[in-house]
This record gives sequence, structure tokens and C-alpha cells, in this order.
Amino acid sequence: MRPNIVFAFADDWGRYASAYRNQPGEGTLHELIETPNFDRVAEEGALFLNAHVPAPSCTPCRSSILSGRYFWQTGLGAILAGARWDESIPTYPLILEEAGYHIGYTYKVWTPGLTEHAPYGGERTAYESAGIRFNEFSEEVTKLLGDKSVASAKQEMYEEVRGNFDSFLDARPDDTPFCYWWGPTNTHRTWERGSGKQLWDLDPDDLKGRMPAFLPDVHDIREDFNDYLGECVAFDMGLGVILERLEEIGELDNTLLVVSGDHGIPGFPRGKCNLYNIGTEVAMSVRWPGHVSPGRVINDFVNLMDLAPTFLDAAGVDYPEGMTATSLMPLLNSTESGRVEQERDFVVTGRERHMLAREGHLPYPQRAIRTDGFLYIHNFEPDRWPAGDPDGLDDDDAVPPPWEDILTNYLVVYGDIDLGPTKAWMIYNRAREDVKPLFQLGFGKRPQEELYDLRKDPDYMVNVAYDDEYEQVRADLYSRLIAVLEEQDDPRVTESPSRFEFPPYGGPVPEEWHAENKRLLFVKDPKVYAMVYGDEAP
Repeated sequence: MRPNIVFAFADDWGRYASAYRNQPGEGTLHELIETPNFDRVAEEGALFLNAHVPAPSCTPCRSSILSGRYFWQTGLGAILAGARWDESIPTYPLILEEAGYHIGYTYKVWTPGLTEHAPYGGERTAYESAGIRFNEFSEEVTKLLGDKSVASAKQEMYEEVRGNFDSFLDARPDDTPFCYWWGPTNTHRTWERGSGKQLWDLDPDDLKGRMPAFLPDVHDIREDFNDYLGECVAFDMGLGVILERLEEIGELDNTLLVVSGDHGIPGFPRGKCNLYNIGTEVAMSVRWPGHVSPGRVINDFVNLMDLAPTFLDAAGVDYPEGMTATSLMPLLNSTESGRVEQERDFVVTGRERHMLAREGHLPYPQRAIRTDGFLYIHNFEPDRWPAGDPDGLDDDDAVPPPWEDILTNYLVVYGDIDLGPTKAWMIYNRAREDVKPLFQLGFGKRPQEELYDLRKDPDYMVNVAYDDEYEQVRADLYSRLIAVLEEQDDPRVTESPSRFEFPPYGGPVPEEWHAENKRLLFVKDPKVYAMVYGDEAP
């Protein structure tokens, strides 16, 4: 019997789950939250310690996962601003549909772009009959609190998850295996300020002394992080609805269930859009009774694009030409924990254009290789701004703009960092002596090469790429990275000049893309629309 395939994929969810709290090398933030449903999947299956995204930007990451290719092999799917899906590239859900699977999704699969959700069939395969309010979980629940208790307001969101999943199941032909993508965006900006405490009883001051060293350990930033952790818990509760429904219809044990996220925390320097661990590491657990032995902990390095061939393997379907990822099936079928495949001792990540760079609309190109002990990053254009153009705010002596101006400026200032209290606080306080070095780490320009000894420096604070003591390590990692990029035909190393420097990958974003993105945002996320484009309807 062919298995069902369910992929629960949270937007901007890094590696924050209680299942990680007792694992070696993990920080202490996992101690503050409970994610019983993610933990259940891990306990009844496998927990992955070294799962990384191919790119810490939603569109290129999803392009890779859907196609089983490195992001630079997906045409305009390799960028966010200006993205367009090339429908000649095969994707695992459409391949499974051709093989007889009932496919569908709820919430986000592949956006923004002129061809929204095209890799999953577009609107044809969407199942959102109960609504999309879960995407704004804390904001929607807060709106209901005048008439409902916290518990009943949350329950309304869970019923939406159930209703959408039921509409997908109801459309399934009898006994047809199904492939479902559940992709809530509540862990993406924006979320309700103070909601971590109000809705989940998480205390922001419990984060004191636990924050990464590159973030100021102040109340405003702790509260922002705390609210994000609340959204992580909300995602887990929605996952519980999916698990419960699969059990009720008797399909749970015939389902390959994978839970993960598409990069790290948004709105925090060095997080989303960066190749540091906090940007590329994600939670991942897999449950598939009879194939994945329960209670396993796997530390092989995994690139999430490996899921595409894995899902095809599970369904017994051949790979299409051009799928360069490597199936995880040998890892899943093994009974061992630890390092299962010795050759999985590294992962390669990268990025091109995320949002709009003001100086010529050029990307900030990076590639990185992560191993057990080291992180090596190559910045191809170190004279550009990695967090986006500062728009004049690079002057440390400048008078800070009014707080409200920062909070309403989404694209112009350091646009590759999402808007939020942390970004605003750091811009406002950037001239303070105790903040200056941290602001430089997160917002300033970077050298061409970065190397971090994670054994001694888990928060990647000290770049040792230019230290003689680490020259051999640097040279070896650079060689390994370039070998992969050349083998996989990365335009950054195989073309001179690279196509990513020119339209449509670089340069001004087409107006038609802006027009479609404005329309979609106005319909689906009016609050973000207002921040990005202003209040005028498209």
C-alpha cells in the first residue's frame, strides 16, 4: 500500500522545539516552550539534529524543496523579489498527482511571485474553505478576546485547521493515497506584541541570559523573541489537529509525516536571510511506522531539498531528470541513531536576492558550508550591504529617527531584515557604546570570507578566517564548497559575470511583479500590505 505523505511546514520557524532541549550542543531556549506534537512525531519516529534549509529566504527555499534541486538551479525561483516559477521544472507534488495521488495544500506553499503556488498546482489544489486566519494566529486570537476566553479563541483557530484539512480529505477519491502540504505563516511577521505572555504564559524575562550573544539582552528584544516562541507553540498546536484527524480516519500509521520550517527567525539580525546557524538551522522530525524506528536521533547533515526524492521514493515513483538532491530513505530505513551515512558530514547553503537593494537593485550573494565543527561563509560582493541598504542610517552619529517612523518603514532601511521591535530597537540605539559592536555584526558590511569555530564559538562571534592558526581549515572548507558549486553548476562560480547580476535576477524588479504582489498582499495580508506599499489599494 502506498503511503500518504503529509508535510507540515512552518514559515520562518527555526529550530525551537522542546524535543531538542536535552540534545548536546543545544541552547537553553528549548527549555522555555512545550511542543508536545512535534515531540510526539520525534518520539514515534526520528529527530534530526542537523537539518538545514538550502536558502534562508522563503521563495528560493521552497523552490528547492519542491523541485529537489539547489535553489540556483530553479531559474527565477532562486530569488524572492521578482520570482517567477518555471513550469518546465518538475516538482514532487505534481509528479505524485500524475502517479495517482490526491494532492492539496492549505496556507503557503510558494509565494510571492507572478505564478503563486504554481509548483503545487496553483489555486486548483488549494483547500482553505474554513479560512486563513491561522496565518495571523496571535493577532486573530487577540481580536476575539473581548467576546471569548483565550482558550475558546484559540479553539476557533484550531477548528479552521481541521475544517481546511477536512475539505481536502472530503475531495479525495476513495482509497486514493494523498499528499498534503500544511503551511501556516504565523511564525512569520507580524505577530501581536506581548502575545507570548498573554496567550501562552511565556515570560520574556525568562529569556534573560539565554539570548544569542549577538543580540542585546534587553527586555524589548526578549519580549519580541518570546512572542515568536509563542507562535512556535501555536504552530505545534495546529500540528496536533492534523495528527488527531489522521488518527480519527485511521490513516496516521500509513502516513509519512515530516515536520519542519523554511529557515530561521524573522526580524532579528543574523537570523532569516543569513547563513549563520540561526538563519539556516531548522527543526525536523519524521514519523512513518514500519519504516522509521521510534526514538531515533539522527545527526547526519540534511538539506531540506532532499525531501523531494524522499517523497518520490516512498511512493515508488521515479525521479525526474534534473533532480539533484539525495533521498533520505537510507536514513529513514536504518535502525541506527547518530551519523548513519558518513558522507553526510556537511551541508551547503546560499542566497541571492531577497528583498529590494537600493543600490542598483543588486543581490547580496553568499554561499556557505557547514560541518560538525565549523561554518565557512563566502561573501562574493563584500562591498554591498548584507542586511539591505541602510538608506543613510549607516552613520553612527546620526540622530535616530522617531521610533514610530522605524516601526512603519518596512522596505527602505535594511530591507532584508523584517520589520519588528528588535530591528527598530537596534536602529534606534545603534549609537550606544554597548550596542555599536552588535549592530555592526548584524547590519554592517562583512569581509569576503567568514570562518567560525563552532566548538569554541557557538554564536559565531569571532571570525577566524584570517587567522594563521585556521588557514588549513579555511582552505579545505573553501575547496569543498567550490567543488560542490562547480559540480552543481552554480552561476556564481561557473559564469563570469554571473547571470544573478543582471535582469531579471538583478536590477529593477518588473512592475508586473509588484502589481501582482500588491494584489495578493492586499487580499491575504492587508497589515503587511500597508507596511510595504502604503494604504492605497492596488
